[in-house]
Amino acid sequence: MSGAADGVWDLVVVGAGPAGSAAALRARQLRPEARVLLLDREDFPRDKACGDGIAAHGRDELARLGLPGLIDDHRPTRRLEVVSPGGERVHATVARPNHVVPRRVFDARLVEAARARGVEVRRHRVRALAELGAHVLVDGLFAARAVVAADGANSAVRRLIGLPATPERHTAIAVRGYADVPVGDDVQLIAMQREGWPAYAWSFPVGDGSANVGFGMLLPRLQACDLPGRRVLHGRLAELLPHLPARDLRAHHLPLSCGRPRPGAGRVMLAGDAASLINPLTGEGIYYALLSGRLAGEAAVRAAGDPLPAYRRALRGALGRHLRTTDVLARAARSPGFIDAAIAVASRRREVFDLLVEVGLGAGTVPPRLAGAVAGRWLLDGLRLRGR
Repeated sequence: MSGAADGVWDLVVVGAGPAGSAAALRARQLRPEARVLLLDREDFPRDKACGDGIAAHGRDELARLGLPGLIDDHRPTRRLEVVSPGGERVHATVARPNHVVPRRVFDARLVEAARARGVEVRRHRVRALAELGAHVLVDGLFAARAVVAADGANSAVRRLIGLPATPERHTAIAVRGYADVPVGDDVQLIAMQREGWPAYAWSFPVGDGSANVGFGMLLPRLQACDLPGRRVLHGRLAELLPHLPARDLRAHHLPLSCGRPRPGAGRVMLAGDAASLINPLTGEGIYYALLSGRLAGEAAVRAAGDPLPAYRRALRGALGRHLRTTDVLARAARSPGFIDAAIAVASRRREVFDLLVEVGLGAGTVPPRLAGAVAGRWLLDGLRLRGR
């Protein structure tokens, strides 16, 4: 094929973060003879602004990829504390522990696992795509039967295939840093703020005497402040976590799933942040990245003739009901009183706490009975406020 110096690849993956590495790993897991190329514009290890949280569901995905022990050397965090915008508080032990692994470590391990499985890993920045019959030509160099775009929130591949970015109203912005904490600190803290709601700060202990700390809010809310973004984000982080002075602060955008585009076009599939697969309630994205990457890798080798429809069906089956749930809850959560009610009920009812974790960190949905309990508390609180 003209310009394709390496012949035809079964799969070319653009972006070697969790979604891209998962796609490459899964393709080789299912077809060890498949020719898989993993491209990234950076060398690894490299830092990535993120909360670093890996929920139990993410570990399930690692096991499905044949990497059950990838983060076993990192201490699990078993306790979670959430403070609502109005000061309601829940502090409980999660049903299954979470982990906090800096992306500099986690992503590099995934890339090395892919390389060990026979994936070709190269440093390369993608600038052009061309559809050529049953193939996609990447930069005139790499011909692929399928392409997975896992190149992040500002995905170049998504632009090249003509799909729009997530609208600003469905985009959050966060600043992330690290702070010193006692080595024994194992409580993941989420402290919400009513001002500029939805907005919250977090502290996620790594287990080595440091914690990933940060603050995030919706981009339109930040723009409405009419102040420099750095001043707002850094200032509110310091206000909410005054005991944890942060270093190495970096900002990043989070395209939320309620504004997600179509999952691809032609033979190109979007995964992870490139597909706007970030939970609008919590900002969690690593589980979605691993899951969507795995499903894209499966489609590339199991439905090589036309991978996108297979990928779309698999995504719908895995996340369809869950994403509809989070879409609805994100609209309800525009009222801080709804979150106050949810946290108040969760502080008294273990099944509600567990459900909030499942919806916020995994693929959970809300049974009508529990939704009614939260809605009832929300309405009662509203009546009390009006009666004052």
